[in-house]
Amino acid sequence: MNILSILAIPFLGTIAGASMVLFARREVSPRIQNGLLGFAAGVMVAASVWSLIMPAIELSSAMGGMSWLPAAAGIILGMLFLLLLDSFVPHMHPTTDSPEGMRSSLGKRPMLMLAVTLHNIPEGMAVGAVIAGAIYGETGITLAAATALAMGMAIQNVPEGAIVSLPLRADGTSRRRAFALGSISGIVEPISALLMILMFEYISPTLPYLLSFSAGAMLYVVVEELIPETQRGEHSNIGTIAFAVGFVVMMILDIALG
Repeated sequence: MNILSILAIPFLGTIAGASMVLFARREVSPRIQNGLLGFAAGVMVAASVWSLIMPAIELSSAMGGMSWLPAAAGIILGMLFLLLLDSFVPHMHPTTDSPEGMRSSLGKRPMLMLAVTLHNIPEGMAVGAVIAGAIYGETGITLAAATALAMGMAIQNVPEGAIVSLPLRADGTSRRRAFALGSISGIVEPISALLMILMFEYISPTLPYLLSFSAGAMLYVVVEELIPETQRGEHSNIGTIAFAVGFVVMMILDIALG
């Protein structure tokens, strides 16, 4: 599979999820929403461990007893990076009407888009870093591993695309416009992945840090947003079960294809 195809896989997942608005009759129920969010969280945690943190530690094995250092530092920096974005970028999550970040005059639609953008930046960085490691060789990372990660991101982007487009439709947006906005919300992912690949030639010695940085950023999204959302209301057990399913699916993908 060529590089452009791998880059497109996560974006296609967002488009598939957004397309649900074309035939859905109403907003997604809390039960289904908890399941979708829990599944996405499980995929992201498994991807962080198997596709990012473990390869980062393996790449740092030459450091001997300090092989954990790049992974530990990268995770902390990635979480701090998302914390800063979350604190300053104005955005709003689909399950609430309360905006977050800096005060802004932006409407609900662009703020929903910005919320998904915050999620997709670390995912794109992760896919780009793994692809770059495979391209430049001598890292032990393969394109098969990059494909597995991209497929995992695509799977978790399906509910993400739906969670953007369906509330827009419920808010009065036309089906076609809600589909377009839901789809576009994922475009930042291949863009950030491509930027990571283009920059990699100049920052290749930092690959273990980049991998774990992406993992830390994704873990921030899971702990700060996805898991708390799944535990609200009466259907928290559905989110928990879906988390386990998502984790196992991504783990199998990485081991089988990577």
